Amino acid sequence: MFCYQCEETAKGKGCTVVGICGKKAEVADLQDMLRYLLKGISICNTKSREAGEYNEEVDELIMDGLFSTITNANFDKKFFINKIHQAIKLRDKLRAKYSVENTHDSVTWSPKNDNDIIKKSQEVGILTTKDEDIRSLREMLTFGVKGMSAYYHHAYVLGYKDKDISNFIQEALVATTRNLSADELVTLNMKCGEMGIKTMALLDKANTSAYGNPEPTNVNIGVRNNPGILISGHDLKDLEELLEQTQGKGIDVYTHGEMLPANAYPKFKKYKNFVGNYGNSWWLQKEEFEKFNGPILLTTNCLVPPKDSYKDRVYTTGVVGFEGLKHIPNRKNGKSKDFSEIIKHAKKTSPPEKLEDGKITIGFAHNSVLGVADKIINAVKSGKIKRFIVMAGCDGRHKQREYYTEFARALPRDTVILTAGCAKYRYNKLGLGEIDGIPRVIDAGQCNDSYSLVVIAQKLAEVFGVSVNELPISFNIAWYEQKAVLVLLSLLSLGVKNIMLGPVLPAFVSPNILNVLVEKFNIMPNTNIEDDIKKMVAEVPAS
Repeated sequence: MFCYQCEETAKGKGCTVVGICGKKAEVADLQDMLRYLLKGISICNTKSREAGEYNEEVDELIMDGLFSTITNANFDKKFFINKIHQAIKLRDKLRAKYSVENTHDSVTWSPKNDNDIIKKSQEVGILTTKDEDIRSLREMLTFGVKGMSAYYHHAYVLGYKDKDISNFIQEALVATTRNLSADELVTLNMKCGEMGIKTMALLDKANTSAYGNPEPTNVNIGVRNNPGILISGHDLKDLEELLEQTQGKGIDVYTHGEMLPANAYPKFKKYKNFVGNYGNSWWLQKEEFEKFNGPILLTTNCLVPPKDSYKDRVYTTGVVGFEGLKHIPNRKNGKSKDFSEIIKHAKKTSPPEKLEDGKITIGFAHNSVLGVADKIINAVKSGKIKRFIVMAGCDGRHKQREYYTEFARALPRDTVILTAGCAKYRYNKLGLGEIDGIPRVIDAGQCNDSYSLVVIAQKLAEVFGVSVNELPISFNIAWYEQKAVLVLLSLLSLGVKNIMLGPVLPAFVSPNILNVLVEKFNIMPNTNIEDDIKKMVAEVPAS
């Protein structure tokens, strides 16, 4: 086992015995095996892509296969063994169909049994690329397309598909098997960022077409006296079907973690049993799930290995998996998922224990913000808003992430925070106030709604007649996993410079590649609150 794809990787270098996330070494190796075979499938499907053909089976397996290997998504050995067999079968079918002559091992290797798979999985990991800089760029690209696959999955289940996205994911996987130069891989990483913007735009279109444009909403963070179901993750389609199936059954539905932004979509507001958000960021779930009392549905990554005391109340669906948890199967023949088991379970449970009271304000995606653009522009021109600080990204459990809470609290009162992703939980309940009715924390939504922040920045740049780098906007991004890697690559592909990244720089970025990023984009680590605020608010705002 060697894994360094998340911010918390052991000693800032790599997990080698067990994942900090709780992933066992054998599962980590099987994930490496699966992504290795996905490269082989991508090689075998090259002719199909070049001909512009659409192979749904290939696209779905690669998309969901990569998604399942994201940090905190799937810990289930059986899931990966089954996916590997599925991948081998599909690869060999493509290999025969297109008379593939490529002899890369990911194309030609086949096991006799599961033991062969387990043995081979220990030989195909990250460290097989010996050159540190090439390895760094290959893994950055791979992590980028993992994040892309996650976002594409959510658009895909809502019926929004784009073969250019699928083709690029496969192109990127093939590239990691070829002897490309560092410069060629840097170019591919920038293209990954461009495709990241396209993917997030597609997902934005899918979500808003299905559920309406998010609108400013005060979300209840208290509880009611009915039994409840807690839904966590990012998949709005799962939420919709759960809400439909719980109507009139005396069960309240609460969001958790990255599902919080769902409370701002107009379509969901028609459900009387959709009552608010329970708890905080993903890493607190062991304490908070314990107190919820009802069943919990995990729709995407962010699962922490559950405690035995509530393990029987946790359900997974989609690409999420953990040994011993109940799994709700995928949709078949155009029908909804069947949530009857979790609903039956909920009826037998006590109402949630109260964690807190009050409301938090969300729903400031690009449509809402641009609707009051004149008000914001006037506040900038009058000097009431001196600077916007983009604090998007991920939360995590390390103590140094308290930095983001104290940073937000210490910002001058004439600054406004733009946020998306679970990083918001570090400061969205601080009561930072308003500027002429404009909240000082403008929450655009989930991590994929970083796209909204891009749209807002581009609109401001257009109005002020300057580039994004000349706007009164600074970036202090917190990262944790691979979707954040894609968001970062997306910002870089737009030419955004002077991004502060933390709480530590990625272990998968080698010193030489870091130097390239510093020289080209002036990426920098965060240091201490006082110095970092000075750096971010010292620049002259657009006028």
